[in-house]
Amino acid sequence: MGKGKLILICQSGGEFVTKDDGSLSYDGGEANAVAINPETHFGDLKLKLAELLNLEYKSLSVKYFLPGNKQTLITICNDKDLKRMFDFHEGSVTADVFVIGTSGFDREAFAIETGRASGIKLAETVSPSKASKALVTTDPVSTPAGPSAANLTPNSLADPADGTAHSPITYDVSATPADTVKKRRRAASRKNSTDAPTAAVTKTVRKTKKMAPRRKRMRKDYLTESDDDMEEERDTSAGLDGTNGALDVASEFNNLSPEEMVAMWKDSITGVGQEFKSVIEFRDALQRFSIAHRFRYKFKKNETSRASGMCAAEGCSWSFYASWVPSERVFKIKKMNETHTCGESSKTAHPTKNWLVSIIKDKLRESPHHKPKEISKSILRDFGVTLNYSQVYRGIEGAREQLQGSYKEAYNQLPWFCDKLLEANPGSFIKLLIDNDKKFQRLFISFDASIHGFQNGCRPLLFLDSTSLRSKYHEILLTATALDGDDCIFPVAFAIVDTENDDSWNWFLEELRSAVSSSRSITFVSDKQKGLMESVLKIFENAHHGYSIYHLLDDFMKNLKGPFHGEGKGSLPVNFLAAACAARLDSFRMSAEQVKKVSSNAFDWMMQIAPEYWTNAAFKGESYQHITFDVAESYANWIEEVWELPLIQKLERLLCKMTEMINNRRMNSSGWFTKLIPSREQLVKDASRRAHYLKVLFSSDTLFEVQGDSTHVVDMNKRDCSCLVWKATGLPCHHAIAVFNSTGRNVYDYCSRYFTVDSYRSTYSKSINLVEAIFKPPAKEKASVEEAEQVLPPSSTRTPTTHQKRRRKILGIEHRTVTCTKCKGIGHNKLSCKETS
Repeated sequence: MGKGKLILICQSGGEFVTKDDGSLSYDGGEANAVAINPETHFGDLKLKLAELLNLEYKSLSVKYFLPGNKQTLITICNDKDLKRMFDFHEGSVTADVFVIGTSGFDREAFAIETGRASGIKLAETVSPSKASKALVTTDPVSTPAGPSAANLTPNSLADPADGTAHSPITYDVSATPADTVKKRRRAASRKNSTDAPTAAVTKTVRKTKKMAPRRKRMRKDYLTESDDDMEEERDTSAGLDGTNGALDVASEFNNLSPEEMVAMWKDSITGVGQEFKSVIEFRDALQRFSIAHRFRYKFKKNETSRASGMCAAEGCSWSFYASWVPSERVFKIKKMNETHTCGESSKTAHPTKNWLVSIIKDKLRESPHHKPKEISKSILRDFGVTLNYSQVYRGIEGAREQLQGSYKEAYNQLPWFCDKLLEANPGSFIKLLIDNDKKFQRLFISFDASIHGFQNGCRPLLFLDSTSLRSKYHEILLTATALDGDDCIFPVAFAIVDTENDDSWNWFLEELRSAVSSSRSITFVSDKQKGLMESVLKIFENAHHGYSIYHLLDDFMKNLKGPFHGEGKGSLPVNFLAAACAARLDSFRMSAEQVKKVSSNAFDWMMQIAPEYWTNAAFKGESYQHITFDVAESYANWIEEVWELPLIQKLERLLCKMTEMINNRRMNSSGWFTKLIPSREQLVKDASRRAHYLKVLFSSDTLFEVQGDSTHVVDMNKRDCSCLVWKATGLPCHHAIAVFNSTGRNVYDYCSRYFTVDSYRSTYSKSINLVEAIFKPPAKEKASVEEAEQVLPPSSTRTPTTHQKRRRKILGIEHRTVTCTKCKGIGHNKLSCKETS
């Protein structure tokens, strides 16, 4: 990549068209060039594109094609995705990206972050709308460098259709975002002829024939259409539930350090005669003044036409009175006692929620995953304001809602989202369930690509698990995951439910049965939960159910209690896994005896679990005991990156990760030229080398005796060997391969079809098509969305799940026994001991 930068050809305003071969092309719109480097932040790029293309920031979505793949769009959601796209196009000069969003960039409402250089060097309109169609059909990897961004001229802005030229958008190559903000402020300052912060209020003077009393006339002159909502507000204190309408502190002072801001705020209130354009501006100045001087105040009167208050410390003489002056059309301080008699000990400011949200919003732009404790400490350090956890938490919620969209609105978009997702992926199973109160209950999604991959390329084996979405409404993600030929996870279906209980799992399994209906006997694996096992065997005919080895081992280690003998505690997990994977019952008993030698308690715990549900030697379904990793960990990792986002954006992230996984594995498998996938091919080669040292004796046409360190019998009809490795793994053991070599058979004819490259490619042969404009429906569909049935968030009360309670009971986990250090009795401590001294 030339000089460590990549020129993005940003296309917008057009639409995607599906060709006969399934590939996509982009028709219409216009293209703009933006140069980025490896240090570019996605937030900076998104803001630059929103301003350049006149798109609403929250609705803006950036997508691109993987090199060589014109069927699936990948969405860029954060800095990691942008860096990944940069790496994908290593060696290229340009890359095509597609920008989607709702028109309308609000320059005044959005606060531009200026704390760092953006790494975006140039952005200019490249070509008229008709030119973008040629760009999208060119592979960004193999495309020769076209005209560089530096050579783009305003002449290219002319639209050949009407002969008119668009206004050129010019950016200074050396300018930083801070320079842009300063220029914008200077322009705004010249326009308004004032440097003071203002609040836009439209005033309407109502003329009356009959003179009203002076007090009522004052209010009539001041009240406006935009103030009607504030008329209902009668707050008596300046706490977190204080007045609305505070100006965005971060946006107004985002060029200053906290120390410089506090220094400026000390002069926000100067005394009697000071004028403000509105009561909103006065309240805002008063808030800043109290924070800078570190004291708390309270309102006695807080109306749109007048405001009076005093220091919150009892007996302090500091007070003020201000009101609207109709003749001068200003809000003026008329009385003020500027002396504090409360002393230094009581000087602690108490901010309004709007001020707190604006400060936190600026911090979240720098680091989206700031924790409440960290934010609380930084605000105390910068402004001397002490906050409790709930105040900071509510402030973070408000800031994230302004930055990322409303949590509640995301639920209302679910019906539209599901319809579009089903329209983009025919043959998929998508079902949204809401209760009688219109509250969200459950959402089930199983894509046609996932169903096809499971039925044509995966073993009939599904892992059932759940993970939290880490949302304020405590939704749970239920998952059904298969394994591909390389024992890597392959998502088949998932559901988001309001509560994890027997009813929600039964519903999920019913929907799963409808999606993956198959004549194959499916093996289900889950955490050791008796209720889930009963549901599986009831809903799926001829199914098998086993306990997850990962969860069993985790529970086994948590319940280990001394004393330990022999090889010690460290040998227990090794022997436990050996017992689980043992192919013969006698091998299982030997491993269990090793556990007993170290800890009789561990042995008793292990033997209370029925062997037919977790040991390879006794299990009747598909072998899975070698899977000792957490299958649900991938989902948790995907959610970890976007846990603070609303539900719709979490769903998009989940689908993006699934799509990316499918595309990457499809691309990797295109370079395989062996019969089996590489990992299985290596196992067969290793077994073939060991087979050279064995002696084969013919017993019949189908039965063979193989001699080596021990003697084993190979049955060709049953595809089995007395060592049981062939049956357990699906690959011929070295005894069977010795027979193949002696009889001229091809070893690949006796390998499980699930390990072939063809089956692997069939697993990932179909793609998931994502929905465009995920944050907000297009304007032309907005009316239909509003007319659709409203969906409300679920109840946010968190209750212990049924399975958590049952799991504790089944596993015999008891609460810690309290022992009195005084009388040595059980069930109480020395403070509650009734024994007399």
